[in-house]
Amino acid sequence: MKTRIVQVEEKNIDMEIIREAGEIIKAGGLVAFPTETVYGLGGDALNGASSGKIYAAKGRPSDNPLIIHIAGMEYLPRIVKRIPEEAYKLAGLYWPGPLTMIFEKADCVPLETTGGLATVAVRMPSNKAARALIEAAGGYVAAPSANLSGRPSPTMAKHVIEDMDGRIDMIIDGGEADIGLESTIVDLTGDGPVILRPGYVTREMLEDAVSGVAVDGTILGGDAAGAPKAPGMKYRHYAPRGSLVIVEGMQEKAAACINSRLKAHRQAGERTGVIATDETAALYQADSVKSLGRRSDEETIAKHLFQILREFDEEEIQFIYAESFDARGVGQAIMNRLLKAAGHQVIRQ
Repeated sequence: MKTRIVQVEEKNIDMEIIREAGEIIKAGGLVAFPTETVYGLGGDALNGASSGKIYAAKGRPSDNPLIIHIAGMEYLPRIVKRIPEEAYKLAGLYWPGPLTMIFEKADCVPLETTGGLATVAVRMPSNKAARALIEAAGGYVAAPSANLSGRPSPTMAKHVIEDMDGRIDMIIDGGEADIGLESTIVDLTGDGPVILRPGYVTREMLEDAVSGVAVDGTILGGDAAGAPKAPGMKYRHYAPRGSLVIVEGMQEKAAACINSRLKAHRQAGERTGVIATDETAALYQADSVKSLGRRSDEETIAKHLFQILREFDEEEIQFIYAESFDARGVGQAIMNRLLKAAGHQVIRQ
């Protein structure tokens, strides 16, 4: 398959390209497109065969549910059985935006899209080009991140091209993603809202709209058993090709531990990398030391994480060590992604 690569600016959307991309999706094809979180791999959410193509292109396990993207609140009633009051409150604050909500699915939503579940995950992106594409495609676009399953999520079109060129019909280059981490996922099908995947919208922000928000225990622990109810709950995700280990502890002890391991790798002739911050990058002696930014600027750290993981792949780094981060606020999402990428390999000092 030859993949067409086109450019669309959010501030000056080329509607001819958007209409063409929409027709590809309507016909059962796949289009990668920019959102404010990461790039998505879009197909017709109400066509089970299209969802099957998404799983095949990504090499994604078929029980890992997809998120349906909509362009407006008016599209929601068709694909869910009930809209709880909490959903209206959350949508009032965070839609469009980096928030996904889980509902009981309507019969028109195929099980191929939901990973065999009776629930459906729904998001309304804030990126204007993304919403224009969703409308052009008929209103319902299933779109996981546009990367090979298990790889770091794509925050730039070049990442999508690395993984998806020749596998899908079109890639829309819309520049770098603003946020760089996938959406927060909240389950609204139980007795109260439960965060299944942390993201830019934090628990504290959610509680500005609704009360009693709980957090699933697997977010910073192990993977969920059984069929995952939301993307990213069960399988290893976001992983670089090299081995990644997180080192927790006081800065001085953590740095000493990392440098000791770096020395051993260097003596063995192995290429090493470190994920650090502006405050600590100078402490390490590795083949590649990369700063995510200042510790006080969690949004910058989040934006750079996946890009840095991919840069280590380009540099053929074999062993990567990462500092840990405060697991509060956006830091919870950062640590969730790091732990998944590391396969929960953690050294505690």
